[in-house]
Amino acid sequence: MKKIKNSVTKAILRGEEKLDLLTFQLKNKLKLNRPLQIVTYRSYGTPERLYVKGRVLVDKGIQHSEENDTTWENLLNMYRRFESDEIPNARVQLCLQNQLHEITTDVEGYFVLNLKPEKPLHLADIWHPIELELKEAPVHNFEPGLKETAYVLVPPPDAEYGIISDIDDTIVRTGATSLLQTGRNVLLNNAHTRIPFHGVSQFYKSLQLGRNGKRNNPFFYVSSSPWNNYDLLYHFLELNEIPEGPLLLRDFGIDESKLGHSDHMSHKYKEIENILITYPHLDFILIGDSGQQDAPIYHEVVKNHPGRIMAIYIRDVNVAKRTQAVTRIADELKASGEVEMVLVKDTAAAAAHAAEHGFILVEEVKEVEKEVELDKENDTE
Repeated sequence: MKKIKNSVTKAILRGEEKLDLLTFQLKNKLKLNRPLQIVTYRSYGTPERLYVKGRVLVDKGIQHSEENDTTWENLLNMYRRFESDEIPNARVQLCLQNQLHEITTDVEGYFVLNLKPEKPLHLADIWHPIELELKEAPVHNFEPGLKETAYVLVPPPDAEYGIISDIDDTIVRTGATSLLQTGRNVLLNNAHTRIPFHGVSQFYKSLQLGRNGKRNNPFFYVSSSPWNNYDLLYHFLELNEIPEGPLLLRDFGIDESKLGHSDHMSHKYKEIENILITYPHLDFILIGDSGQQDAPIYHEVVKNHPGRIMAIYIRDVNVAKRTQAVTRIADELKASGEVEMVLVKDTAAAAAHAAEHGFILVEEVKEVEKEVELDKENDTE
């Protein structure tokens, strides 16, 4: 049975790759594969190794959204994001500390490279720029000279802890428990019209500040949203003044590791584990919601990485069945004495717990409460 399943999986993957290749060749023949763009994804690393990820695509002209964008403009931009034209076998050159490195994009246009700095990094800066240039692409009349900058986060040695956060229904309201509501929010809204939960910005800034006042605790955002939505999500974080951090999303296409598994759970767990392995001397706070599988994923993380998780905050999405499931896991963790999983109705409650346990400054709780009230007032205007 397992052999049959593996054969079917491989056949599906080969079929998808062949279709992608035929589509690329047809569009190339029709001279539709230009202009091009290098899309870079903020990533993370250590003083010894920097991880760089990006993608080479046909530029569909997607612009940052504006407050007065129409529903039709939002829908059109979302269509352009998902109707992406990938450029396989493109040669990308990366420059770090005057050292050149090259990599070739895969069938989906992605490139991933681990770079070793030749000289020690200046760790006063949490973000480290890497220059990229598209040197070659298999398209008609290719014009060299396209450049972009990638940014890699390296936590400073005096960071107190790291924060790993979900996005949907943890930071931004998407209605992930309702397929219809989720579809409406994802397709018809933009970075301006998506609504953050009350007080999230100030609470996350308080965690970033920590107790040493240096505002250097690193954030990592792990989501099951596809890479196609990267620009939209990052613009949302910027607009709402939520701390920057790598966005670790998932591939929208078919993947051998995903077939037959819970994509949401396997993707999130794998990304969180990679972060913990990368920073073995850094403990973490995990933040999620009760709408999907965050609580069981975080429970698994605690079991497999004892002593590494300081606290878990789960936003209650007010679905009784989900709330009960989280409560059972929280009770189990409490009984084991491993870590406290706190189910909260609002951000202010999470901030109060964080202050009580010494994760943030006590005075920050009032700032979070003020922002919660201000956000509520803005909602009613």
